[in-house]
Amino acid sequence: MPTLNDRALSLARGIAVRAGRFLRERRSLRISFKSGVGNLVTDMDRASEERILRAIRKEFPGHAIVAEESGRHAGEEGRWFVDPLDGTTNYAHGLPLYAVSIGFEWKGKMEVGVVYHPELDDLWWARRGEGAFRNRDRLRISKTSRLDRAMLCTGFPYAMKPKIANLKFFSTFVRRARAVRRLGAASLDLCFTAAGIYDGFWESRLGPWDIAAGLLLCREAGAVATDYAGKPTDLFTGELVVANRAIHGQMLAVLRRA
Repeated sequence: MPTLNDRALSLARGIAVRAGRFLRERRSLRISFKSGVGNLVTDMDRASEERILRAIRKEFPGHAIVAEESGRHAGEEGRWFVDPLDGTTNYAHGLPLYAVSIGFEWKGKMEVGVVYHPELDDLWWARRGEGAFRNRDRLRISKTSRLDRAMLCTGFPYAMKPKIANLKFFSTFVRRARAVRRLGAASLDLCFTAAGIYDGFWESRLGPWDIAAGLLLCREAGAVATDYAGKPTDLFTGELVVANRAIHGQMLAVLRRA
């Protein structure tokens, strides 16, 4: 008999791929704005989310859902975190860096994380205690131990004050690290960190739907993940520093000084 996590992983993988292919094949540029300068939403965000939520409710009608576009949906058992289109601005401009991100939590522990990158047909996935994978390849975080040899990634919130604050961090890391990248899709940033492509990631003001799946991938690949103060991460605070232990400590030191 399939376990609950077997069923959750199978569902998440299937609906992430279907939603991602829907986004790739039926691109729309009907754009509106949420709060914050440049905070776009398209009709495709909403259409993708409707498909994902419908599939979850059919398979797990008693579960709660936290979704980017429609907010919180009450439930009594497990909880799903859904970003139907992470990287909306990229998508709207035709930049092929966007993803569908789905995480499943049971009794306060993230059990399943799935991120699908439609343009490369890459399925990133993890199950708690069983490792993280890109398609069939197991993921391992970077072994780089020096910040001056590290390539880092970050992102900027839409609100201006925290954006300015991160510019200070960005400026410092540009001088201290080998390189810093900003791609505009936190779920993919976390996947690339889990794969050792990036040596470290930091960002704040993220939504729980942005990071639930990718954070599990990073942890299962061996990463340390905390907030800027080195405390345990909180999905609803949305402040993250993710890297191997050596780089993580050096990043925290930079953030504290900056």
